[in-house]
Amino acid sequence: QVQLVESGGGLVQAGGSLRLSCAASGLTFSTYTMGWFRQAPGKERGFVAAITWSGGSTAYTDSVKGRFTISRDSAKNTVYLQMNSAKPEDTAVYYCAVRDGGLYGTKYDYWGQGTQVTVSS
Repeated sequence: QVQLVESGGGLVQAGGSLRLSCAASGLTFSTYTMGWFRQAPGKERGFVAAITWSGGSTAYTDSVKGRFTISRDSAKNTVYLQMNSAKPEDTAVYYCAVRDGGLYGTKYDYWGQGTQVTVSS
């Protein structure tokens, strides 16, 4: 059974940094991609960043490029989202997800429970 457990959310001031973690277990895909998504109040959930587990290729939504970095630790089965230069508009519930396949697919198979990130101005 696949489980994704996020941690690291919290309150940060604008311009500050936060690192989210997502520990994965039970993955049996031969090739897979892990992603971060976020959902702000009253808005739809949207893509933030993704990374392929094997090669470490990455993708980002435009609004976080240059500020956020996605990375993975294969030994710990953990993916991270380093958030720098945080903005109030980054406030959202952040979700970790995994898909069976490459970087640019839109269908994700499993999701974590989410972690709240609040950026104060």
